[in-house]
Amino acid sequence: MEEFRKEPVTILLIVLNILVFLAVEMTGSSQDVFHMLNCGASYTPLVRDQGETYRLFTSMFLHFGISHLANNMLVLFVLGSRLERVTGKVRFLIIYLLGGLAGNILSMLMELNSREYAVSAGASGAVFAVMGAMIYVVVRNRGWLEDLSMRQILVMAIFSLYFGLTSSGVDNAAHIGGMISGLLLAVILYHPRKRI
Repeated sequence: MEEFRKEPVTILLIVLNILVFLAVEMTGSSQDVFHMLNCGASYTPLVRDQGETYRLFTSMFLHFGISHLANNMLVLFVLGSRLERVTGKVRFLIIYLLGGLAGNILSMLMELNSREYAVSAGASGAVFAVMGAMIYVVVRNRGWLEDLSMRQILVMAIFSLYFGLTSSGVDNAAHIGGMISGLLLAVILYHPRKRI
């Protein structure tokens, strides 16, 4: 309960992602690509040709399987709670949502360029936005934020990007786009001792 008072947005985002996952599982399977499309997963031809731009947003709350959900929610809990405490609720939510959206837009643009399309879903872009924002916040706090050092956050970021680049079926463009967007949003929004 104490965590909810301190980081309500982080907790609510985690709960929302879990509830969406359960709803997907109760109506079909999160491993079924067609069911995920029906639930709002992103697919570039549908966004481009059918004007279904909402998929760039709804896909941020869908996950392919329990491990996909668990990995994203664990990182969100660890980093999101710290970022929300120092930026405030509104700025944290802006970084999460806009960073995730920017990651999905970059992913779509990359697919349009390569003409290789895949159904995509997951909070990874938004989680990487939180990670990118944390890098900037730690820099602004002289290499530390609470118990997290610059070295730790950089190792986490490098390992996460490396894991994505060496794994199949991972939307690396969304990860990179989310991280860069999160860092830039933090530059704009993070001002120590000013919270809304």
